[in-house]
Formats: sequence, C-alpha cells, structure tokens
Amino acid sequence: MPRVKRGTTHVKKRRKLLKAVKGYKWGRKKLIRLAKTARTHAGAHAYIDRRKKKRTMRGLWQMKINAFVREHGLSYSKFIDILKKNKVEVDRKILADLAVNDKEVLTALITKLHQK
Repeated sequence: MPRVKRGTTHVKKRRKLLKAVKGYKWGRKKLIRLAKTARTHAGAHAYIDRRKKKRTMRGLWQMKINAFVREHGLSYSKFIDILKKNKVEVDRKILADLAVNDKEVLTALITKLHQK
C-alpha cells in the first residue's frame, strides 16, 4: 500500500482552528493544544447561552411592561391577569414593543380593559 502524506490536510485543519480562535487571549489564539480546548469550551458556552438569552429577554420584556403599566396605576401581575380574563392573547414581546414604541395603543388597551 502506498504511503499517504497528510501535510496539506493537517495545515488546513490547523489554519481553520486558528482562524476560529482569532481574538482569544494569551496562548489560546496561537498554540494548537490550547486553541482546541478553547474552541470546545467556547462552543459549549455558546450553546448554553443561546438558551439563556431567551430567559433574559423574557425578563426584559416583563420589566418594560411593568414600568409602563405602573404609570397607569396597575402592577404587572394585575395587568397580565386582566389580559387573561379578557382572553387577550398578545405575547410579552409584543406588549413590551408597544410599551416602548407605540404607547398610545397600549394606553388605549389598558383603559378599555381596566374599565370592564
């Protein structure tokens, strides 16, 4: 069986790895052994944080809604309760966007539902 030389493949693989870890601190950007573990850990953290991002965003939406409805004499929980009792199915992302960008619409919604 003939001998297979893997020089080009090996160099390509290392070059791809070093491109992925460009910008990392210390030896993790230039030493192959450290770069491999750094890339693995970075990938694991990225995976976890993509899920954490959803939690964080929901909390941010809740804060925006709460800040807006407090100006109108309601608490966040009472506002959500009123929405559920009146079967208004608008998610928190949309409500938060309304609270920031289109305050008149959300004010009209609050006054209409709060009067019932």
